Amino acid sequence: MSEMRPTSLGEILGETLGDEIAARIDQLAAISETPEHLARIFLTPEHRKAADLILTWMRDAGMSAHLDAIGNVCGRYDGDRPGLPCLMLGSHYDTVRDAGKWDGPLGVITAIACVADLNRRGKRLPFAIEIVGFADEEGVRFASTLLGSRAVAGTFDERVLEVCDRAGISMREAMVQFGLDPDQIGKAARARRELLGYVELHIEQGPVLEDKGLPVGVVTAIAGATRLVANLVGTAGHAGTVPMPLRRDALAGAAECIVAIEEFCRSDDAGLVGTVGVITALPGAANVIPGKVSFTMDIRSQSDTHRKRAVADIVRQVEAIAKRRELALQIDVTHENRSVPCAPWLQAQLADAVAAEGFATFELPSGAGHDGMAMVDVADIAMIFVRCRGGISHNPAEHVELADADTGARVLLRFIENFRPQREA
Repeated sequence: MSEMRPTSLGEILGETLGDEIAARIDQLAAISETPEHLARIFLTPEHRKAADLILTWMRDAGMSAHLDAIGNVCGRYDGDRPGLPCLMLGSHYDTVRDAGKWDGPLGVITAIACVADLNRRGKRLPFAIEIVGFADEEGVRFASTLLGSRAVAGTFDERVLEVCDRAGISMREAMVQFGLDPDQIGKAARARRELLGYVELHIEQGPVLEDKGLPVGVVTAIAGATRLVANLVGTAGHAGTVPMPLRRDALAGAAECIVAIEEFCRSDDAGLVGTVGVITALPGAANVIPGKVSFTMDIRSQSDTHRKRAVADIVRQVEAIAKRRELALQIDVTHENRSVPCAPWLQAQLADAVAAEGFATFELPSGAGHDGMAMVDVADIAMIFVRCRGGISHNPAEHVELADADTGARVLLRFIENFRPQREA
């Protein structure tokens, strides 16, 4: 008599899936510009090596797989009959410089592990599953984020092709060197009728789940962001000869502005966050009163209306401080991204999967941007967050415990096996 096959997720997956995922995370992290600092940048030799490795994993998991027109790795696991629309899973496999190894790859590798499990059991579903490893989410090389997912969503801005990197190489030239045809990017685009939904598993990149003592959470929305640069101009002067009441100190004015921004955001009860990440003071001498200062502002909220009102209020406060201190002021908006809500029907199914695995369902917004911000133009989206140690990300100290990686995989697999499309596949 043949041995009876286990049926529960716990029995099927055992305790080794987290180890399997972590091993592949380490394999991918070994592909880097230098061994000292993880950096895997769009359209580089490291991009090619990583793509080849992920394609191998996809094929080993029973998927057909290929590199698309912009360098995304794409795998398909057919449903119980050919040609069905797909549930798309994915994340990115590029990195920032001096990166952590979990940001992005965890979602790609976990999705592949789930499909591999289905394939081992010979299980086909009434819909296809596709996995996309997006080639450029971080935007490090050409200063434009979400390039891979925008191509899939059909919203790629071809003007980016003429943008040059630090070495003076345009994206168009880099694509040709990589072996891709920039005139064919449109072939990466997918139609809405082909997709039943897009779901991404990702590390939280924040400390909330750790604070709650939970391994996973269901994302409600990806926050929109406004970035601005403020330039204050006063009068440079000798640090020893200009009396304090007569000074027009641009740096002291900027300091007051920065504190006001922090206080404004801390007093908000709707999840607004604000950051001043860069400040430049000129002439930059210890014995000279700063005459020119610039600083950045990054304001985020899951509500576009709330964010825009907050930005207007912050700008008014900065203007008032500059006027009182007799400083000239110019503020420019350098970046604006809309917020993206996750689809309630997908959130509900993810919550069911979390609860079925024995964990409390916890909902939280994403303050960081993700490929779902582009994919929402072609499909309803949802996200699962996995706890990361200390909330640290974009840092070599970025870490996910094996048990949490395993839990994320269990939740994702349960979600896939019980997925109920809003429309018939």
